[in-house]
Amino acid sequence: MAAIDDIISDFAFLDDWEDRYRYVIELGKALPDLPEEDRTADNKVRGCASQVWLVSEPGEGQDPVMTFRGDSDAHIVRGLVAIVLAIYTGKHASTVARLDALDTFREIGMIEHLSAQRANGLRSMVNRIREEGVKAVG
Repeated sequence: MAAIDDIISDFAFLDDWEDRYRYVIELGKALPDLPEEDRTADNKVRGCASQVWLVSEPGEGQDPVMTFRGDSDAHIVRGLVAIVLAIYTGKHASTVARLDALDTFREIGMIEHLSAQRANGLRSMVNRIREEGVKAVG
């Protein structure tokens, strides 16, 4: 999985939005497939037009390091999932709880290029992950 700093700098080099969308799709293609047993109703993100699943794996301790896995049945959304995972995976639960990934999407100029439906789905993903961070904090 690509590191978020690498994704941000790659976006800076891509001037054309067609190229940026292709890059988002490539990020999604590089995302490991989520096993069928993780595609459950509990892991499904509500509020997304396409199907999105997120799996949270907190580490040990009162403020565990969080790992997230996810997938979607739509190419661009799968790329958005890859970016969200890059933002949150490897961070402590307390950081996950307060970090708003939408700030990163604004920084790279992605928010204004998403349809209202995709932007709502992205918000749903971010809210779900932040809730997982809150739950994981001892």
